[in-house]
Amino acid sequence: MFKCNWIVIDSYDELDSLDVVILYLSVRVVTCNTESHRAFLSFFSYVCVCLCTDVSAQEQPELFLKKLQQCCAVFDFMDTLSDLKMKEYKRSTLNELVDYVTVSRGYLTEQAYPEVVKMVSYNIFRTLPPSESNEFDPEEDEPTLEASWPHLQLVYEFFIRFLESQEFQPSIAKKYIDQKFVLQLLELFDSEDPRERDYLKTVLHRIYGKFLGLRAFIRKQINNIFLRFVYETEHFNGVAELLEILGSIINGFALPLKAEHKQFLVKVLIPLHTVRSLSLFHAQLAYCIVQFLEKDPALTEPVIRGLLKFWPKTCSQKEVMFLGELEEILDVIEPTQFVKIQELKD
Repeated sequence: MFKCNWIVIDSYDELDSLDVVILYLSVRVVTCNTESHRAFLSFFSYVCVCLCTDVSAQEQPELFLKKLQQCCAVFDFMDTLSDLKMKEYKRSTLNELVDYVTVSRGYLTEQAYPEVVKMVSYNIFRTLPPSESNEFDPEEDEPTLEASWPHLQLVYEFFIRFLESQEFQPSIAKKYIDQKFVLQLLELFDSEDPRERDYLKTVLHRIYGKFLGLRAFIRKQINNIFLRFVYETEHFNGVAELLEILGSIINGFALPLKAEHKQFLVKVLIPLHTVRSLSLFHAQLAYCIVQFLEKDPALTEPVIRGLLKFWPKTCSQKEVMFLGELEEILDVIEPTQFVKIQELKD
């Protein structure tokens, strides 16, 4: 038992009198709203007023687990007036967890890994709302920002600190950060909120770097997202962020390049030039193309052929982008490759 004060609450109103409160969650998850206070009390019957740093080093790992469990509670931020105290309590606890994993040692026991992944999953994995307008144009319209960002940002920040911890052991974490987790993570890249996509980019990059067994799977799923984007939907908000991650991945490819990597360049990256929203991610796409050519100059000819095949004939804006990319390519190719491509015709 922790050396901190526990009190029993009999009504929701009593929470208003507490300045600092930490909730103990005794079930997997509960979604809180103004209509569920009675049920809410049955789950949150104890309130702990101690921080992780207030207890002995031996007790901290267990209290850390309890705080992870309490942060599984998800609140409705669409109702801006409901559960204000409880939302603030959770925000305070998440802040504490972020600070704790940043500076503490010895907290990351084997029991902590499933609790961390569970807490992160309950908070970030959700059905993304549809665009408010079916005619949403990322170039013209303001994106819909995530209402729960005050909590969501801290969950992402906590997870990144967790992945970057010196005590983090991929050999244990791989039991919980698996292919299913990665698939759900990739789906979130379609979020309209650029703040969330930026955090997702960092999270996926850390996972790719630490979990060697997931690398091929991640590349394959990104490949599938791009193919659906090009040939089916022409809508996916996170293309630029995924391309930015790919730029780093391509830079780390070993030589000689595998056939699957060359195929990805020709069959996936080049066709990305055909979509109407090219301007939203062209800089990242061009960077990936150049990275491939710096790795293997022999790819210059198929790349140039691909650009000529998809060259825009009626859109001057896209033509300017193609010309800029062609200039970047000419800056890095070798003279022998230039000789091969100078006679190419559309």
